[in-house]
Amino acid sequence: MHKDYTSYNLDNGVRLIFMPTDKFKTISIGLFLHQELMPELAAKNALLPSVLEQGCKTYPDFLSLQRKLESLYGAQLGTDIIKSGERHIMAFTLETAHDRFLGEETDLLNEGMAILSSVVTDPLIEEKAFHEDYVRQEKSQMIKDIKAMLNDKITYALERCLALMCAEEKYGVFKLGKIEDYENISPAELYEYYNQVFSSNPLDLYIVGDLDQQRVIEAAESAFQFKRSGALKILEESDIMRPVKEVRYYEETMTVNQSKLVLGYRTYTGFKDNLYCPLLVYSGVLGGFPHSKLFMKVREEAGLAYYIHSRLEQHKGLMVISAGINYEDKDKACEIIDRQLLDLKEGKISDTELYNTKRGLINQLRSRQDSPNQLISFHLDGQIGGRTYTMDEIAEGIEAVGRDDIMKVAERIKADTVFLLKPKAEGEI
Repeated sequence: MHKDYTSYNLDNGVRLIFMPTDKFKTISIGLFLHQELMPELAAKNALLPSVLEQGCKTYPDFLSLQRKLESLYGAQLGTDIIKSGERHIMAFTLETAHDRFLGEETDLLNEGMAILSSVVTDPLIEEKAFHEDYVRQEKSQMIKDIKAMLNDKITYALERCLALMCAEEKYGVFKLGKIEDYENISPAELYEYYNQVFSSNPLDLYIVGDLDQQRVIEAAESAFQFKRSGALKILEESDIMRPVKEVRYYEETMTVNQSKLVLGYRTYTGFKDNLYCPLLVYSGVLGGFPHSKLFMKVREEAGLAYYIHSRLEQHKGLMVISAGINYEDKDKACEIIDRQLLDLKEGKISDTELYNTKRGLINQLRSRQDSPNQLISFHLDGQIGGRTYTMDEIAEGIEAVGRDDIMKVAERIKADTVFLLKPKAEGEI
C-alpha cells in the first residue's frame, strides 16, 4: 500500500514526518513532545506549552510574537496538551500561507520553522528560570480551565467515570492534572523539567504542504539543530489488558437538570489489533450515528434519553456510553443498553445498520483528508498506537467487516464501571 508520507530522522533524534500534498494553499507544521501520563507530571506537562507560547528570547512577549506572525500573512501559532492512551503529548503548531500563492519573493517555510523553533528551543529565561509573571499567569489560567469543567456537566461526568474506572492506572490522570499540583511549581523547577524532557523524550516534527522533500529536510535541520541526549527515552505502550473483577457503580449529586449516565467498558482491542476495524464498526453500529442501536432504541423508541452515544478511546482499549436521562429512568435505560450489547454479541445487525455505519465511518475518514491538522492527527495516532495505517487501509478494513467480525469484538467487551451524575434532592444543599 502506498504511503502518504516520508519519514526522516534528524541528527539529534527528532523524527521528521513530511506529508506532501497539493490540496492546501498553506504550510502546516506540528511539533509533538511525547511523555508518559503520570500524576506527578501532568500539571507540568500541561503548563509548559502555554508558558513557552508567551515569549522567547527573539520575541520576548506575546505581543511581539503576534506582530511577527501577522507579518507572515497572518500565520497562526498554537499550543495544546493531548491525552492519548497513557501518553501525554505537548503540541506546538504553526500554519502559514504557502509562498507560491503570494506573488512575492518569500520563504515562509523557513520563516515559520524559525519562529516555532524560537518558541520551543530558545525560551525567555531569567537566572535559570522561566519568566515569573508568565508562569504565574498560565498557572492561574490552568486552574480556571480545571474549574470550568464543572460547568460542562457532560464532560465532567465522562471524565469522572474514566477517572474512577482507571483509578489505579495512568489513564486515570486528568490531562490538566489537579489544582493543588500547580501550587508548588516554581519557574526554576519548570525550566529544569523543560530541559529534561526536551533533551531526552521522543519528538515528532510534522510538515504538510505542497513542498519539495529536500527543501523540507534542509529547513528542519536548520531550525531544529538543538542538542539532545544520545540515549532517548523509550515510552511504554498503554496497558489495555486490565482485567475486570466486577462492575463498579458510583453516583454523585450536583446541581443539574437531568442525570448524566456514563458506562465504561474494556474492549481488550488495541490500535494494532487485527480486530481494530471491526471495533470501529461495532461502536458505530452501537452508538456512533443517528441510525445506531442506542439512539434508535433508547432515545427514539423508549424516549428515555435526551442524548445517547458511544465513543472509543482507541489507545487504551476503552469504550464509553454517555446518556442524558431522568434519574427515575436509570434502571430501564441500562436494561435497554444491555440488550443492545447482547444483540451485537448475537449478531443481530440488519443489513441497513451495517451499510449505513460503514458509509458513515468512511465519510468521517475521508473528511479528515480535508484538514492538514487532521492528517497530522491521523498519522500521530499510528505512531502512538504502534501501527501506521493509510486512509485507504482503514477504509478497506471497514468495508471488509462482517457480522462474524463484530461478534468476535463483542465477545471481548466487558462492562467495568457505571457512573451517574444526578440532581440534588429537593432541599438538599
